[in-house]
Amino acid sequence: MNFVLVDFIAAFLAWVLFFVLRKIMLQEGPIQVTYSLLGNSAIIASFWTLLYALTGQYREVFRKSRVKEILNLAQISFFGGIIIFFVLFLDDEGIYNYQAYYKTIGTYLAVHFSMAALAKTLAITHNQNLVKKRKIAFNTLIIGSNTNAREVYRELEKNNRHLGLQIKGFVHVYDSFGHFYEDELCNLGPYRDIADLIKQHQIEEVIIAIEPSEHEKITEILSLLEGENVRISILPDVYQILLGSVKVNHLFGTPLIEVKQDLMPVWQEIAKRVVDISVSLSFMVFFCWVYFITAILVKLSSPGSIIYRQERIGKSGRPFYIYKFRSMVANAETNGPALSSDQDPRVTPWGRFMRKVRLDELPQFYNVLVGEMSLVGPRPERQYFIDQIVQAAPQYKHLLRVRPGITSLGLVKFGYAQNVPEMIKRLKYDILYIENMSLAMDFRVLLYTIKVIVEGRGK
Repeated sequence: MNFVLVDFIAAFLAWVLFFVLRKIMLQEGPIQVTYSLLGNSAIIASFWTLLYALTGQYREVFRKSRVKEILNLAQISFFGGIIIFFVLFLDDEGIYNYQAYYKTIGTYLAVHFSMAALAKTLAITHNQNLVKKRKIAFNTLIIGSNTNAREVYRELEKNNRHLGLQIKGFVHVYDSFGHFYEDELCNLGPYRDIADLIKQHQIEEVIIAIEPSEHEKITEILSLLEGENVRISILPDVYQILLGSVKVNHLFGTPLIEVKQDLMPVWQEIAKRVVDISVSLSFMVFFCWVYFITAILVKLSSPGSIIYRQERIGKSGRPFYIYKFRSMVANAETNGPALSSDQDPRVTPWGRFMRKVRLDELPQFYNVLVGEMSLVGPRPERQYFIDQIVQAAPQYKHLLRVRPGITSLGLVKFGYAQNVPEMIKRLKYDILYIENMSLAMDFRVLLYTIKVIVEGRGK
């Protein structure tokens, strides 16, 4: 069932019904359904469907819980109702006292919530029935030893039919494995081939069913799954349940730790991009004189180009060219890629000052403007160094889920890395940022960056 259409119709009818009730409450004369009313109802309904979309209500429509969605709807309805109150009702000449204000907005919120809740309940129930009847199913893969995989398979088949998991088989995590009942669950091969297996079997969900104490193995598996468009869950142990890591979406379902795929709500993702564009454009326009002066000083500091460009790896592993004001002598890497150190002789005197106050990074506002980078995000690295980092820390691939940034939590907390081991140490701060991404976190990182620049604590 199309959730957008259902929500639009519910919001449309709610506004029409509210119009009728308002006429009765305020005794404004005969009730007439006009083209103006229908047009206004369509505008209001469009507002609500847009608000639902921005809050992520149209994601994973076949996995929704009725109770959870109704609770979410109550919050969204209150927020949306407040917006409508200030936009439409605050200056309404037909409302002559505070009691009429409260009665008007209260009636509308009650009518809209009731209509929307009924519509969502019917839509979710319809989708749940499709899932239970296996008309809608999600191809699923289990990763684990033969014993664990079989136990998880039996548990899921017994208690989790409402999840719509169509289990295609399992992949083993050990090179040697014992007897297995192939007629019950097919062994598809070793876990290192999982990327190819996901494409071959059109897998939509992966369940990791190995001992949670084997952190290194789980980390490796998650790294192999990085970039794959699949839902990932991990079977927990008692300790993780006690820590509160485990969320049970269905009362009689198997408890699973779901690996978060949506790092930010939709509205925050849009707002983050809007902030990136507006800040970058404004900075480049109002501080063009800083670019001009810096460019002249770079040209006077040493022979060579003013702008230095270098290939880096961005979101989803896509390469792009990052731009900087040149802070090193020309042809500084004739002997191959090399990171800069505190006393690097390749850095010019003016380049050393630029690095302290981050002036060399200013051209990257162009990278932000065209969508290759963000104001805040993990610093992008070259493929040469990524290959070395991944060998020791496979979780680095986690950083490729987001746009790289001009500044980052790792940069302000740790600073520039002088070698691969330091890159790995800085990695934990970047992962911490990604797992807690929000507009508030970005704002805090930007403030901390300004503090670092003012104090001249950049390398």
